[in-house]
Amino acid sequence: MPNNLIEKCDCDVIHQDVVNQVKDKMPQEDLLYDLAELFKVFGDSTRIKILWALDEAEMCVCDIAFLLNMTQSAISHQLRVLKQTKLVKNRKDGKVVYYSLIDDHIKHIFNQGLVHINEK
Repeated sequence: MPNNLIEKCDCDVIHQDVVNQVKDKMPQEDLLYDLAELFKVFGDSTRIKILWALDEAEMCVCDIAFLLNMTQSAISHQLRVLKQTKLVKNRKDGKVVYYSLIDDHIKHIFNQGLVHINEK
């Protein structure tokens, strides 16, 4: 049997104890929806690059645009998405607005993702 096929049971037995155990621990539907929305944000390579950069240093839109060879408008759009999903925050210093990660969770998510994709 090829490795890319999904195997399925040849029976109709429901293991109710296991189903109940998992059901009792499963988060509420609205929390799972919010989690799915968060992971959608990580599905864009530009946003990943921005998050990676902001993990290294607090940066303004101009710096990020130069780093990624993109327009300030494109970066601003992505930062708006990241801010709406509470992944980045900003502070104003005179006329310059600096962006940074909102907390260390993002670095942890990155590290876990890198560990996973580097597994053999």
